[in-house]
Amino acid sequence: MNPIDHSLSYLREALSNHEEDARAMRLFNHLSDHTYENEEAFVETLESEDIEYLDALLEVEIRYAKQAQDEKRLKELTEVYEQLFP
Repeated sequence: MNPIDHSLSYLREALSNHEEDARAMRLFNHLSDHTYENEEAFVETLESEDIEYLDALLEVEIRYAKQAQDEKRLKELTEVYEQLFP
């Protein structure tokens, strides 16, 4: 079993911050239960509603990473975001 892609680890952590949201928890569990080679492979498994949800969530998380000047988090989450709309 390959370790989870670093970008997906950051996404999983971001989703865990929204545990009150059923969709966030479903996506979190999906990431936890499956191993993906990269963020592109993960995004290919998503339905359009999931992509729309992640679009909004990642905009917030990326903005937060910029404000916190967390360059690593910003880079990793941006990699996932860029795969949502190739």
